[in-house]
Amino acid sequence: MTIEMLYSKIHRATVTDANLNYVGSITIDEELMQQADLKVGQKVDVLNINNGERFATYIIKGERGKRDICLNGAAARKVHKGDKIIIIAYAHMTPQEADNFEPKVILLDDNNNIIQN
Repeated sequence: MTIEMLYSKIHRATVTDANLNYVGSITIDEELMQQADLKVGQKVDVLNINNGERFATYIIKGERGKRDICLNGAAARKVHKGDKIIIIAYAHMTPQEADNFEPKVILLDDNNNIIQN
């Protein structure tokens, strides 16, 4: 048996763009992806702190160092530029693996710079 556990979280990211005319996903700065241990194409939940929306999408790699967090396609309707969001990834683990696992959590400032990891 496995259970679904928090694997990684980017906390309080600021949405830098919402692009309705793009095939769906979330674009995340490559450096932020690496620091949070996230992969291109990985499924993530997005929680909008401003309006309470919660939805799932997948990751597209953004340009390193630009600090972009962009919601694309249908997801662009669920956010506004400047909204604060939480990006969460989960992993399936055995209960024994979960007992010893520490999720990767990074906290961002208003410009999407890492202030805690």
